Amino acid sequence: MSLQILLNFTLAFLWMFLTVSFTADTFLVGFILGIIIIFSFRRFFPSRFYLVRFIAIVQLGYIFLIELLKSNISVLKTILKPKLDIKPGIFAYPTQLKSDWEITILANLITLTPGTLVMDVSLDNKILYVHAIDVDDVDDAIDSIRNTFEKAIMEVTR
Repeated sequence: MSLQILLNFTLAFLWMFLTVSFTADTFLVGFILGIIIIFSFRRFFPSRFYLVRFIAIVQLGYIFLIELLKSNISVLKTILKPKLDIKPGIFAYPTQLKSDWEITILANLITLTPGTLVMDVSLDNKILYVHAIDVDDVDDAIDSIRNTFEKAIMEVTR
């Protein structure tokens, strides 16, 4: 991926030198032409096309912002109720992620979402222990994490 990005910037600067115009517009045109060239030669690179991973990173950020907004509203509703009828709980979340980097990203995304906290990670890095402020159904909570954060992290890293 880094080779493709470096090649794209090199092609953009090369375009600027060939056109003898050193403006941002010329760089942008060269960058777009570089994307087209790299896309057409993508089968010669060992990794997938880098814009696919960039789009996956943007989608992960979007998913996090949506989940952050939803959980903030949920915690606000819980706090503003006159009677606390919450069901706090700790559940084990079995993860399919392999590398330490992926598990760290998942744990941070879960912890940054209000109302949840990753308390511990098992020694074999296959289970995360999550505390939630209000857990009605553990299976729904596990499915929610798996279908949002874990799926998006897999799209970015694999």
